[in-house]
Amino acid sequence: MAGKPGVKQRRKLRVRRRLKARAGGRPRLSVFRSHKHIYAQVIDDAKGRTLAAASTVDPDLRGKLKSTGDVSAAAEVGKLIATRAKKAGVSQVVFDRGGYLYHGRVKALAEGAREGGLEF
Repeated sequence: MAGKPGVKQRRKLRVRRRLKARAGGRPRLSVFRSHKHIYAQVIDDAKGRTLAAASTVDPDLRGKLKSTGDVSAAAEVGKLIATRAKKAGVSQVVFDRGGYLYHGRVKALAEGAREGGLEF
């Protein structure tokens, strides 16, 4: 039985709906945060494809990070997603915080992506 979506799901859908309206054809930088890790993807919604992805589980970052669930790890993921997006030919994105508050690890990932050269 599928009931009404919860508060977090409604917030996520609301944020995503507004982003798609304002995107103007730009890919979306989507963030997922768990207690131990943080994940980021650059998604082309028109084609339904992931153009670039990075996370704290990634072998490129795994050895460098002291901890995978803190702000510094999120900043490193942001820099890595920016370099991979640039390699895929993407320089401008729309930031999809996925219903999370723009605070802490989500903010650090966004700032890391900006340092890496992504514009949003």
